Amino acid sequence: MNDSPESRLELSISAEVEAGQYANFASVWHTEDGFVLDFAVITRPPQLASDPASGQNFVSVPTRIVSRIRLPPNQVFELMKALEQQLTAYEKETGRKV
Repeated sequence: MNDSPESRLELSISAEVEAGQYANFASVWHTEDGFVLDFAVITRPPQLASDPASGQNFVSVPTRIVSRIRLPPNQVFELMKALEQQLTAYEKETGRKV
């Protein structure tokens, strides 16, 4: 039997953060200390461009980062579990497979 009290996280959010940011692109990368999630929005349609150094053509997709989140490694696992739970609930509620 565990006699330690239950912990409950009490979340609050400021009005300016509550609306959120639209992002249609995400980049995930890591350092030795943790993971970084960059959320971005594509700002203009993709265009064909050429690398001046090599002359090689590529598709340029202009984006602007709207939010950067830094997570310690142990929180990444919790985030993955929460995303999986929410994705499963979404698919069940909407009948759509993502």
